[in-house]
Amino acid sequence: MKVFAIGTITSPPTAEQQQQIMPKEVPHTLQLYLDGKIEQFWFRQDRPGVIFLMSVASVEAAKAEVDRLPLTEGGFMTFELIPAGPLAPLGRLIQGG
Repeated sequence: MKVFAIGTITSPPTAEQQQQIMPKEVPHTLQLYLDGKIEQFWFRQDRPGVIFLMSVASVEAAKAEVDRLPLTEGGFMTFELIPAGPLAPLGRLIQGG
């Protein structure tokens, strides 16, 4: 299943907190990518945060993964999780053909 995980920084960490958290956050995120759980990732352009396209078994599995990220655990970031799938109505265009 594909899940868009839209992360928003809700409480920006101080410079000191960033120095403590980011050396853990980046490797954790990269490990999720290497494990195939994050397929693509982007920085948000509208506000501080990230967008992950995740490949996971369920929305609950996506939540479990992003909840373990240091910024989320520290209360600095929250995620909105949106399940996505094929554009099923397109199938009507090819039925009977």
